[in-house]
Amino acid sequence: MGETPYAIEMLGITKRFSGITANDDITLKLKKGEIHALLGENGAGKSTLMSVLFGLYTPEEGTIKKDGQVVNITDPNVADRLGIGMVHQHFKLVECFTVLENIVLGVETTKNGFLQQKEARKKIMELSERYGLKVDPDAKISDVTVGMQQRTEILKMLYRDSDVLIFDEPTAVLTPQEIEELMHILKNLAAEGKSILFISHKLNEIMEVADRCSVLRKGKYIGTVDISSTTPEELSRMMCGHDVKLSVDKKPAKTGEVVLDVKGLSVKGKNKHKDKVRNVSFNVRAGEIVCIAGIDGNGQSELVYGLTGLTNVSGGKIELCGADITHSPVRKRSEKMSHIPEDRHKHGLVLDYSLEYNIVLQRYFEPEFVTGAGFLKKNAIREYAERLIEKYDVRSGLGAATTVRSMSGGNQQKAIIAREIDRDPKLIVAVQPTRGLDVGAIENIHKQLIAERDAGKAVLLVSLELEEVMNLSDRILVMYEGEIVGEIDPKKTDSEELGMYMSGAKRDKVEADR
Repeated sequence: MGETPYAIEMLGITKRFSGITANDDITLKLKKGEIHALLGENGAGKSTLMSVLFGLYTPEEGTIKKDGQVVNITDPNVADRLGIGMVHQHFKLVECFTVLENIVLGVETTKNGFLQQKEARKKIMELSERYGLKVDPDAKISDVTVGMQQRTEILKMLYRDSDVLIFDEPTAVLTPQEIEELMHILKNLAAEGKSILFISHKLNEIMEVADRCSVLRKGKYIGTVDISSTTPEELSRMMCGHDVKLSVDKKPAKTGEVVLDVKGLSVKGKNKHKDKVRNVSFNVRAGEIVCIAGIDGNGQSELVYGLTGLTNVSGGKIELCGADITHSPVRKRSEKMSHIPEDRHKHGLVLDYSLEYNIVLQRYFEPEFVTGAGFLKKNAIREYAERLIEKYDVRSGLGAATTVRSMSGGNQQKAIIAREIDRDPKLIVAVQPTRGLDVGAIENIHKQLIAERDAGKAVLLVSLELEEVMNLSDRILVMYEGEIVGEIDPKKTDSEELGMYMSGAKRDKVEADR
């Protein structure tokens, strides 16, 4: 008897865009019932390769086989019919529809023009039960957590009876608890015979769930390894082409004056009815990194919106370099404060602008970039953008003229970080600064934040990554249900104690360090 055919074979795939070869003669083979990780730096061509498999792009060269048969995947509907499903890095959900409506969208059962929800609900609840995907079918997408949005995307694939499941950076937006849950779900899916392609740059996750891992670098295929016989160090070397330090080096902090002083701050939540941040007081000094740690949804986002001026505060006072900025407009605050936002698409970039215009987004009105008559100095903007692109290794197809929407998520993030750090602020508010980045880029950004700290800047870091919190912080403040419940010295604690504060099992009375 012949060998069982692979679930998917991508043979000699080449995909070009204007000015760049995103995939250069790549071969990838997915066995039936395995979890196969796809690893590579930001911009290595992982998402492009998976978009070719899902029918979003047509390759210039190469063949795709499904269960040993050559297939021609011209669009996602064809992929759907072949049983290939994909959960994208940025979810494709209709915000004003319910979970159930999103799952059945495009494959609705109707009778006389009316949606037959009863059968759909039954099938969804059976799938939800079978795979441990807890959802509320009647909740609106705009009201549910990111974790539930992702479970909705997975159920969308299962509802369509997909047997090849593609996950593009599935953990980039999840809390540690949701990540653990997802790893469990992936193992369940594989045990049920589903074949999974899992794009990630988190080496620990790949080591935990994958059976094999294929590595791409700058659009080329580097090799495939069995996870049982490799190490994180070996994978990072294959991915980056050089050794990467997986820990952070930093000297003891030399703190100076108080740069940010927050007194009794309260900020309302989305519904505006009650405070999501309640009576919070803390400060950040020059030359230190203070981290706000906590499980997602405990008021960190609202705290940052209040500090940066994206929302009005309902009580308390914010001082920046001794000046009261509690009710100052965003532009006034941004003279001395930089903000690396949590949601790069919503608050960080104008996606249909060029990279160069995004880089001067907060400085275009300065004399360096605009004439007295109000016209932009295009050459000055281009030169400045090109300098930052080179300094911060922002990769894109057409350099400064690239439309930001077409760039990989990691390179979009690098562009924001370049813009915010280069403005030479007194305070850097960095929210999830390494979300969706590969180990090489994470190492780079951690170095930059430490260099800013050592240059006497105050850094307020908000992170859900426990490792990042422990490695980068000089002081850790833990938020739970809108309050600061503990101030911890990272040198005198461990992940377990930190986790107890984050879950609310432990709390201290915290006074701001005056």
